[in-house]
Amino acid sequence: MKDIYILAIESSCDETSMAIVKNGSTIESFTVLTQMDTHAEFGGVVPEIASRMHTENITLVLEDVLKKSNVTLKEIDAIAVTYAPGLLGSLLVGIEFAKTLSLVYKKPLIAVHHTIGHIYANALEQKLQFPLLAMVVSGGHTDLILMEEDYKFKILGSTLDDAIGECYDKVARILGLKYPGGPNVEKMALKGKPTYEMPKPVNDSSYNFSFSGLKSHIINFVHNEHQRGHEICKEDLACSFQVTAIDEVVRKVELALKNIEVEQLIIAGGVAASGYLREEMKKVADKYQVPVSIPDMKYCTDNAAMIGAAAYPLFLQNKFVDFTLNAKSQAPIVEK
Repeated sequence: MKDIYILAIESSCDETSMAIVKNGSTIESFTVLTQMDTHAEFGGVVPEIASRMHTENITLVLEDVLKKSNVTLKEIDAIAVTYAPGLLGSLLVGIEFAKTLSLVYKKPLIAVHHTIGHIYANALEQKLQFPLLAMVVSGGHTDLILMEEDYKFKILGSTLDDAIGECYDKVARILGLKYPGGPNVEKMALKGKPTYEMPKPVNDSSYNFSFSGLKSHIINFVHNEHQRGHEICKEDLACSFQVTAIDEVVRKVELALKNIEVEQLIIAGGVAASGYLREEMKKVADKYQVPVSIPDMKYCTDNAAMIGAAAYPLFLQNKFVDFTLNAKSQAPIVEK
């Protein structure tokens, strides 16, 4: 069978990224241009600045990814692009650029859901073994998903409110930590102990998650302690939060592994970069003797390589889109 080369574009938030991926698993070249330092000045991503910087950077990223590869645009078999979810302005920059390349070079266009991209980041490490259980943990999602085959998703449970990554970021602000919040909370947590009592989120037999109560508890606790003139050990508070939040995720994964027979457990999304989460997930996978796959750190955060991997099964199924493709700030993984 002929090798299939997909040029993938990811611009859903504050990373301008492109990759050339062969057969959905081999990265020929890969570039990420981050805006993190710019947005750090504002304590978070500013959508208008993000879209403007994508516009400025996207041509440079294309030049770089082609320079690193032996593949030319004429040899590319398809153009893949993230269409949802994300910041509308940022998504539109990538989509319009992808449409232009598709039109000029007469290449089919593939639309990829960002969250599905995170799941397929694992295909860059090893072949997906079905049926599998996917735990997606990111700034916008906390979803437990059963996959029986490529692009056949069953949502077992989701967050009822905040996503775990969003909660990490809010706790970072409470603790006075700089953007990006999640990694800085984890660094602080490594220096502390879980000495503060935390509420157990959604301590039931469902596969759903909740983090708003945990977030509210920390906000109220910090406020009350300051009012009383008490000193808080930020390291211990960060550690207490992290242990409770990760335990919420691990408990639900263990519940699913008890009830459902799968060939593989995969972890996906930005929070999958957490060293503590990785350790805890490996423990529960070993307990149930299920192989676990967690992407390399650079494929956990937003990147185009994962979009190229997720586009490959769609290419094989001839699931292409036309130039009416538009950006969506929100879109379900499973269309109703």
